Amino acid sequence: MKSHLTVLLCFVGMMVFGQTARKYSNEFMNIGVDAAALGMSNAVTAQTGDVNSGYWNPAGLLKLEDNQLAFMHSSYFANIANYDYAAYAMPLDDRSAVAVSLIRFGVDDILNTTQLIDAQGNINYDRISLFSTADYGLTFSYARALPVRGLNYGINAKVIRRIIGDFASSWGFGFDAGIQFETENNWKIGVMARDITTTFNAWAINEEAFATIRDAVAGQNQELPETTEITIPKLQIGVSKLFNFNYDYTLLAAANLNVRFQENNDIISSSFASINPALGFEFGYIDMVYLRAGVGNFQNELQIDNTERLSFQPSLGLGFKYNGIQIDYAFTDIGDQSVALYSNVFSLKLDFSFFR
Repeated sequence: MKSHLTVLLCFVGMMVFGQTARKYSNEFMNIGVDAAALGMSNAVTAQTGDVNSGYWNPAGLLKLEDNQLAFMHSSYFANIANYDYAAYAMPLDDRSAVAVSLIRFGVDDILNTTQLIDAQGNINYDRISLFSTADYGLTFSYARALPVRGLNYGINAKVIRRIIGDFASSWGFGFDAGIQFETENNWKIGVMARDITTTFNAWAINEEAFATIRDAVAGQNQELPETTEITIPKLQIGVSKLFNFNYDYTLLAAANLNVRFQENNDIISSSFASINPALGFEFGYIDMVYLRAGVGNFQNELQIDNTERLSFQPSLGLGFKYNGIQIDYAFTDIGDQSVALYSNVFSLKLDFSFFR
């Protein structure tokens, strides 16, 4: 057990103290998956325990009793962008489990007008073409129980693929690590360290295709973009408690502290790190119907008169589970609640134990 924990702590130490990096990269991997989690403002690090744990905290895969399959779809920015997710998980034995998941965030059918005007200055609409820009995240997860009762750990290996039409593409690689601990009185604690060694992306620029952009507007876009970027680590710390009432009713209360090692507008921020809390609640009836609510994304917004105003992002959700099939819905926003449109998120989860 000591060797496992030592390796994990070393990774976390390297991520916090040994790296300096660009602030933003691969942000699509931070949106979240599963409408049930999004309805609770993503405050699920401590109690996640199904196929979606591969994303939220791979240590939670140890709670699987049989194979599970999950799907999710959501449209963002007035249906301009589509966000899709699929995952499959299975227990290997009573002490280990594995999962694989795929995320795609893309905008399709973008008009390429760089060839609209030919060399003689004539406009030819037949020269307009279509292209897509898409980000893919493929994650392989492994979870293992430690000798201490109630203590589990998990590791993710991620492959990132980003494509911008014929203009540019990149490959990226990274790792996550997480732990969960459950007490005998239904308290759960979880820690998820994302991009623990930083996630590295290397871009390949199609200079011939890029030249069409460079020549479209004289004097603009003359320099090629940077070809490397890295994603700085993030830490999520969660705690949750399940309350039972009269056998038929349950209330799950959860809280998360989301830590980024950079200074921004989070409610708690310094030059070393910023902390953004999230709270989530789930009311359940006979393990069949669920009503969810959450609040997160607390930001100190600068107003036009140079004063600051505290803003936050609420979310709501509803779930229904019957005979191994679970359908969840969330009404939430992925970012700035004062500008971006709220999205309707749907997800489906299948538990193979029913079909056996």
